[in-house]
Formats: sequence, C-alpha cells, structure tokens
Amino acid sequence: MRHRGKNNTSVHLNSELDRIRILGIDPGNFVCGYGIIDTTCQRIDECIYITSGKIVNPHRSPLYEILKRLYDALVEIIREYSPHELAIEKVFFAKSIKAALNLGQARGIALLAAASEGLDIYEYSALEVKKALTGYGRAEKSQVQEMVIRILNLKSHPEFSSGDPELVSGLSEDSADALAIALCHMNTLKLREAMERGLNRDRIIKRKTHPEKT
Repeated sequence: MRHRGKNNTSVHLNSELDRIRILGIDPGNFVCGYGIIDTTCQRIDECIYITSGKIVNPHRSPLYEILKRLYDALVEIIREYSPHELAIEKVFFAKSIKAALNLGQARGIALLAAASEGLDIYEYSALEVKKALTGYGRAEKSQVQEMVIRILNLKSHPEFSSGDPELVSGLSEDSADALAIALCHMNTLKLREAMERGLNRDRIIKRKTHPEKT
C-alpha cells in the first residue's frame, strides 16, 4: 500500500534541459521511504522539495506479493513525477542475516524499477550521506533529519505542521532518509560541476599562455 507525500508542489523552471529531478530511496520490504527534489545545472546548490512519503507493506503478506506491491508503487511514483536519476543507499552491514536479505530484496526491486523506467542510478554509503549533509560521517539520524528539514526549508510548508504522531519533526524517518540520499547525490553533482568548471578554466588559461600548443 502506498502512502503518498503531503506536498505535491508544481515546479516550473526555465528549461526542461536544465532541470535535474532526483528520486532518493531508503529501501525496505515493509517500509520503503522515498523523496524527490529538483535542482538545476546552473545553480546546482539550489534545490526544491517536490514530494516524499513511504510505501508500507503488511508484514503477513507472502514475500512475492510484498515485492510486487513495492515494484508497482515505485514505478507509479517514477511515472507520476518523472525523475531523471535515482539515488539509493549502499548496504554494507545489517543487524541480522534476515534483515540483510530483506534489505537486499528491496534494493533489488528499487534498482529494477528505476532501470525499467530508464533512470540513471547512483549509490551512496550511509557514511557518505551523513558526511554530505552534516560534515560528519558518524552523525546521529536526528542530526541528518534536522539538516534535511533545514536545507529544504520544510518548516515553511504548512503540510508538515499537521500534528501527525507518525511524523518526526514534521517529516517521517523513512522519507527523511530518502531525501537525505537525494541531497547527497545533489552535492555530488555540485562537486562534479565545480571540477568541470575548474578544468575548463585551466584549459582556457593554457590556450592563452601557450597558444602554439593548441
């Protein structure tokens, strides 16, 4: 069963070619968080919150039904919001063998849904996500959630002051983790763009300094 996000803000940017829409996934068989943000090539440090939520499956259902529901819900989200790229967490350890299997299955379904819809896929470790948002790879989850809320300015959205007891600081833990992964990918794009600008600047300087070599 899919639980949709509360804010489905329409975003109009100058050009479709400039817009990058990122879908972050916090995978899980029974609860899978998702979050979508928009950013642009010109101002990769600016981002706009689009939506977030979680996909919840009943624990007593057969595994094949759980995985089918998860796949269908993710494909529905992708088709509705048309993200360009998927950012998902890498798995290095789990609390138990069963937890590792469940997480691996959910990750596989998320990767399959993204690949089947033609999304570019990027993976980040939990340490990379925490460091990208807080500057510290061992940050607590509450610190990551607070940074997500601050970066996306979610406190200004009336939808996040509903008093829902399932929400933590106005954002569910699962959707906050998914948005954190999306923001981590945005930071990676920002760094990549800065490096490309630096290389281009160096090439221009080199041509001006040594025109005979160009």
